[in-house]
Amino acid sequence: MPPLPPFDPAQHFSPDQVTRRHFLSRCTMGLGGIALASLFGRHELYGAEGELVSSGALPNPMAPRPPMFAPKAKNVIFLFMAGGPSQLELFDYKPRLIELNGQPVPQSLIEGKRFAFMDTSHGTKLLGTRREFKQHGKSGAWVSDLFPYTAGIVDDITIVKSCAAELFNHAPAKLFMNTGSGQFGRPSMGSWVTYGLGSESQDLPGFVVLQSGPRGPRGGGVNWGSGFLPTTFQGVPLRGSGDPILNLTNPAGVTAGRQRQALDAIRDLNVARAVETGDPEITTRIASYEMASRMQASAPELIDLSQETEATLKLYGIEKETPSFARNCLLARRLVERGTRFVQLYHTNWDSHGGPGENLQSDFEKRCHEVDQGQAALVQDLKQRGLLKDTLVIWGGEFGRTPMGENRDTTGRNHHIDAFTMWFAGGGTKPGITVGETDELGFNSVADRAHVHDIHATMLHLLGIDHTKLTFRFQGRDFRLTDVHGKLLKQLLA
Repeated sequence: MPPLPPFDPAQHFSPDQVTRRHFLSRCTMGLGGIALASLFGRHELYGAEGELVSSGALPNPMAPRPPMFAPKAKNVIFLFMAGGPSQLELFDYKPRLIELNGQPVPQSLIEGKRFAFMDTSHGTKLLGTRREFKQHGKSGAWVSDLFPYTAGIVDDITIVKSCAAELFNHAPAKLFMNTGSGQFGRPSMGSWVTYGLGSESQDLPGFVVLQSGPRGPRGGGVNWGSGFLPTTFQGVPLRGSGDPILNLTNPAGVTAGRQRQALDAIRDLNVARAVETGDPEITTRIASYEMASRMQASAPELIDLSQETEATLKLYGIEKETPSFARNCLLARRLVERGTRFVQLYHTNWDSHGGPGENLQSDFEKRCHEVDQGQAALVQDLKQRGLLKDTLVIWGGEFGRTPMGENRDTTGRNHHIDAFTMWFAGGGTKPGITVGETDELGFNSVADRAHVHDIHATMLHLLGIDHTKLTFRFQGRDFRLTDVHGKLLKQLLA
């Protein structure tokens, strides 16, 4: 897919209209009164006397764009478990590992390997899970007792046990999962998707981020940043209670009329500058101001759950007015209903090394309880409303956890990049199957390895995009989400 075309004044204004003097005179005559819905929607620009100044005007950088081929999904909801949830306590049942609990790890497995917080040369021992596993649904998928609600949707999801990443520390690993690179400055997957497809929503951002848990994810905003893409494609964090965005409400004494005058004046100056320089980032600036204005009405309506039924709130396990992951799951459904293209939910802290706040017993149980009902309800709710077929739901973290124990104040597990579990639902994925397998200790993927680049390539394919053709030229090179890698995970496709 070619990059978005830069703004070219010659294509939108006649020669005499692009002169600064003429254009500013138009602004003086009252361009401030133009509704930007006309500017962006009908692409027409009118003067104070109602005469047509220009047809075409400024393009909307977030306008919907056609996919490259027929898509299976229109929207994405990524449930990101920040910190790396232990697959060995949730989905990857390993009786042999339980049998060998406390035994030294075979050196053949760890030779040449590096781990974030573990010296593999001194008495590293295997750690079998204490959780109870059972098979569920017609598919017979293994799920532990920590996820009773998720166990109830196994026939609607695709479990992938053979995921693999490359970076074993949190911040770069989160970047890698979200941008395809451990380096700062690369666009996030939500930015790539909205760059390629735009958004159906006119009153809400095309890429929205919701957060829950005891703190934000390591790395912060770079995980949903737009990198070298125009900033209009970066993720917009929304709060689940109070003001959805800080400072969105007008200060006391600022009326809607005064705000409109200020926005019009700012827009006029930006349009004049765009005509003079042709800088596409100015189009982004204009769109951002107007989106913020529209969100003063749309964002409070989004987070107002009073119109949701008691049955729906009960399904998600939502306590009214209490921020939670479950509440964010319901907001994610409401966002895709309203046309938002990409929604990402971050929930922390899954960093289960052992020690205060990070043990595999009470702390891990608490994390699981916080997400289990909400994530299962999201899949059920989307399915009941006919939205699951068009919405790709992804669940996972930046990596998994080692089969070896890490001894701190209590026993935990270290970061593990060679084999971990994610699951997918809807959007053209094949439900009720388990893809991939790990060895008897859960250390390596032995079948259907699913690298992060492959996951990205498959996500874009389901959205109707060839991952090798969604590129952006930067510093003399055509960049893409999958870099020079990525293959389709055909086993996932319905």
